[in-house]
Amino acid sequence: MNFKYDVLVIGGGHAGCEAAVAAANIGAKTCLVTMDMNKIAQMSCNPAVGGIAKGQIVREIDALGGEMGRVTDATAIQFRMLNRSKGPAVWSPRAQCDREKYIWQWRTVLDGTPNLDIWQDQASELIVENGRAAGIKTVWGVELRAGSVVITAGTFLNGLMHIGRHKLPGGRIAEPAVVGFTESITSHGIRSARMKTGTPVRIDRRSVHFEDMEIQEGEMDFHQFSFMGNHRVLKQLPCWTCYTNKEAHAALLKGLPDSPLYNGQIQSIGPRYCPSVETKLMTFPDKEQHPLFLEPEGESTNEMYLNGFSSSMPMEVQLEALKKIPALRDVKIYRPGYAIEYDFFDPTQLEHTLESKVIEGLYFAGQVNGTTGYEEAAGQGMIAGVNAALKSSGGGEFILHRDEAYIGVLIDDLVTKGVDEPYRMFTSRAEYRILLRQDDADARLTEKAYNIGLAKKDRYDWWMQKKEYIDRIIEFCKNAPVKPREVNAFLESIGTTPLREGCKIFDLIARPQINMANLSEISPQLKELLDAAPNRKEEITEAAEIKMKYKGYIEREKMIADKMHRLEDIKIRGRFKYSEMLQLSTEARQKLEKINPETLAQASRIPGVSPSDINVMLVLLGR
Repeated sequence: MNFKYDVLVIGGGHAGCEAAVAAANIGAKTCLVTMDMNKIAQMSCNPAVGGIAKGQIVREIDALGGEMGRVTDATAIQFRMLNRSKGPAVWSPRAQCDREKYIWQWRTVLDGTPNLDIWQDQASELIVENGRAAGIKTVWGVELRAGSVVITAGTFLNGLMHIGRHKLPGGRIAEPAVVGFTESITSHGIRSARMKTGTPVRIDRRSVHFEDMEIQEGEMDFHQFSFMGNHRVLKQLPCWTCYTNKEAHAALLKGLPDSPLYNGQIQSIGPRYCPSVETKLMTFPDKEQHPLFLEPEGESTNEMYLNGFSSSMPMEVQLEALKKIPALRDVKIYRPGYAIEYDFFDPTQLEHTLESKVIEGLYFAGQVNGTTGYEEAAGQGMIAGVNAALKSSGGGEFILHRDEAYIGVLIDDLVTKGVDEPYRMFTSRAEYRILLRQDDADARLTEKAYNIGLAKKDRYDWWMQKKEYIDRIIEFCKNAPVKPREVNAFLESIGTTPLREGCKIFDLIARPQINMANLSEISPQLKELLDAAPNRKEEITEAAEIKMKYKGYIEREKMIADKMHRLEDIKIRGRFKYSEMLQLSTEARQKLEKINPETLAQASRIPGVSPSDINVMLVLLGR
């Protein structure tokens, strides 16, 4: 064995797996270093992928040639498309997965990836030579060398778990913390801080009174995560819903003095949008109930996940509160919920490639950048892995902009604004939501990924075939005439205004009551065209319909994005000495000096930098 690589990836979670596969697929000789090969891509919290905005990220990862979408489709035990009552800009896929099968599906992917080795060990020291990352040393005395190093250590760096007043070092329940590696990194001038997250109790399904819960079935239509993957191969299972109540709240409030979150034991900040149940009680004291979702952990296990009951309260307090809920009156648990504190590194110290501004060739991805969520981690991992591989070979950079991907929004927010709490993606964070739909991730990203060797030819060929057919459908609709006598009875039957004169099919699709399915019922030629789709007919039809129905909105948002690109083209790094620019506000000078933005557009997104500050810089640039 030769411990010399192009890229080293430290940590085998969701960020590390995508980083390692991406780097290897580009052609870099890659090694993934993980503490436990049996816990690769472990779902530490909920065994689910996707959700609001997160589902869009997974579709983007898949469009780029990543694996999270395929692995999810292969192990999904329930699928739903969220936000269906709203426009397609915010439709978001979500799947419940079989936790154990998810791990082993990822192992299959990693084991089958050329250029990729796995080494089971724990990093203890970062090797830096002449200001550049050169490798790591491990606790077993192994020295691994590489041209680029990607840190994806999740919650393991100085991890400390809490259940009531009990504290135990660990990166995850029953798994050891990584001690000393943070200090090895910060000794080179990289800033670190602490964050907190938590996970709920795990429940034995045999102790649940399901008759007191409401069933929540999944969906069996054509939607899925991967543009290439298999469709619902496992048995599909329901989830269940119920609510907390005043009696459960009283039991929790009684135990508050022993809560690590409220007795001073935990000092770090937790995720605002996934709060513990005790935080919900304190934040919303007037609410008499909060929803809970009981979700299966796998096809055959009795273990279930109680979404909405994240807690670090003492075990006996958690149990007492659970038993006040009718459906859980006889509850048995596998383990209580717990909180975990861990180290992260200030992401404003990173470039948009996720390379450190302090140490060349060092990349960070995932929760070590202050994010929360498997999907956010995987998206970062893919970008870090690609850029680490390009760096090691002397190639260029791979950057996604805010109008190209939610992954671009995520990374720009991290490196421009930083974090003061665990960052979670929402559709509201993206100003170009209509351009960043889940249905068109392949249209935005597949060709871009293929050009650098990230997406493979089969994926590219399928996208080109799909694109050609979408264009054929749209062109047909633009030219196919309809006459009032042919369609008015149909239009009246669905509650929309009849035609006074003839028009094209394209003009009818803009009406909210009309879709391709009901139009094909009155147009045999359209039905014949749709039925002749080469593959995944429903997906192609939906993509064509959305492009036509929302054409005006899409074009307007694209125009706004193009205007912003003018500022993206204005490079300012190294052109100003901000501390001496008295024309700027004091806050702007301080923030610009700290972030040192690459472009004027990035500068405009820094909190504290006003439009007038941007105008000052434009004047000084002579623009």
